[in-house]
Amino acid sequence: MLFVFIDQIIKYLISSNVSLHESINVIPNFLYITHVNNDGAAFSMLSGGRWLFVAIGVISLILLIRFILLDTKISKFDCLSYSLVLSGIVGNLIDRVVYGFVIDYIDFNVFGYDMAIFNFADMCIVVGVLMIIFILIIKGDSDEIVYSRK
Repeated sequence: MLFVFIDQIIKYLISSNVSLHESINVIPNFLYITHVNNDGAAFSMLSGGRWLFVAIGVISLILLIRFILLDTKISKFDCLSYSLVLSGIVGNLIDRVVYGFVIDYIDFNVFGYDMAIFNFADMCIVVGVLMIIFILIIKGDSDEIVYSRK
């Protein structure tokens, strides 16, 4: 799981070198590295729900792995999309179990709107899910998936 390794290395570097709530200007008025600890979901919703999010992560992993095992026609594109989602879930699960929160650091300001701060694992999940949506809806491969293994 290369993506999990990358995620954890980046989080280690951020937490070791950037103080909590410190913001480093990377691209003026657009991109910042801002170290925050998020004990909730996106936008810190349900803050303090550590074990709820651990349970959701584990259930998501189980369901996605089951889906992958039932898919008898997995392409390289499918493998990459599943790997991204699985890695993102695992990366954030590691944070929640070990620290009790997720380390976030990517901070965009778009047209004066300060976006939610996120991390590499979150990016993996979003990109992987978009790829899966492309596979299932745009390409129409959902009709070709065989859901029986003997």
